[in-house]
Amino acid sequence: MSAREAAGELGVTLPTLYAYVSRGLIRSESAGGSRRTRRYRAEDVRRLKERAERRRDPDKAAEGALNWGTPVMESGITLISEGKLYYRGRDALELAHGSTVEEVAALIWTGDPAAAHRFFPEEPAVLSPRLRKVHGSVADLAPPEAFGVLLPLAAAEDPAAYDLRSAAVARTGVRILRALVAIAGGDGSGGVVEILARGWAPGEQDVAALINAALVLCADHELNVSAFTARCVASSGATPYAAVAAGLAAIGGTRHGGQTELVEALLREVGDGGDARFVLAGRLRRGEGIPGFGHSLYPEGDPRGRELLELAAEARPRSPDVALAQEVSGAARALIGEAPTLDLGLATVARVLGLPPGSALALFALGRTIGWIGHAIEQYEDGSLIRPRARYTGEGPFRNTDA
Repeated sequence: MSAREAAGELGVTLPTLYAYVSRGLIRSESAGGSRRTRRYRAEDVRRLKERAERRRDPDKAAEGALNWGTPVMESGITLISEGKLYYRGRDALELAHGSTVEEVAALIWTGDPAAAHRFFPEEPAVLSPRLRKVHGSVADLAPPEAFGVLLPLAAAEDPAAYDLRSAAVARTGVRILRALVAIAGGDGSGGVVEILARGWAPGEQDVAALINAALVLCADHELNVSAFTARCVASSGATPYAAVAAGLAAIGGTRHGGQTELVEALLREVGDGGDARFVLAGRLRRGEGIPGFGHSLYPEGDPRGRELLELAAEARPRSPDVALAQEVSGAARALIGEAPTLDLGLATVARVLGLPPGSALALFALGRTIGWIGHAIEQYEDGSLIRPRARYTGEGPFRNTDA
């Protein structure tokens, strides 16, 4: 923000703004190479404004906390700061390159990536006969829908899931994740990525690295709607299966993981129409949104989306789907000034690798299952019930005056 924008947002004078900077409350940096012109961190301005609002009106501040506002609970899993994403203090982009999905799961669940060898068994991921039979009857469903059908059956076959001690929940998390992977990619030996790569794109090159990166970058994203939902369910004492089922129910919404399907529709529209700028401008004229661009937590651009697009371009530099994503990204940048999100990255990876329908959202759900289990572990350890109050806005108590 400029000085005047920042001062206006805070409702203070310029000298007061400069005092905030000198006290370290707001960071600033030179702009455009000029030593006299400075820009002020919007993140710091918003944080300072929220603090002032909490002091003036605590009730209003509590209400706003539910919509990208003040943090409402503590978590040691994910940090989003200065445009970067960290899992337990480790850069998620670096983990996407140098760690397996199993190691990242162990990191999120226990704090120790080396614990993966203790929790993830070497035997193949195999569905039970009953699950295999039901799976065969819903073979026409995309993986995300199949997850919703089969996960409750898997829960009924797993009485050990009622053990809510942290290490036991991590072991249950492994069983849940492996069951979902088998539903999506098929029974078989190997790790999570190997099973998915073999089931979705047999014989294709560079598939495993891209799938691994996508799953790792989807693993958690702080207190998003599905993670909060999973925590609420876990706080009731329900099993990890119920927490994951709740997360799956939330992630399919078009304001969450369902954005990937809207992005896929946009890419098909541009691919059929042949002119990204024309298609995007038409959406703007009709008052429609442009999915896959702009994220409230990343004013300078979602690093997850950028990373997946770069990895896809490195793996398949001549792919027409890479060119399509780049064209759409350029048109969106020119028209609305926004950068790609994770959703565009997932949709592009699915198209570039030729993955089955529904696989972009499946990648999102499989990766995020790791985070849901992590949040469930934290909530079980906390032991409190998440039960906020509602401010009643209806009619007052009815009084019968006829008597």
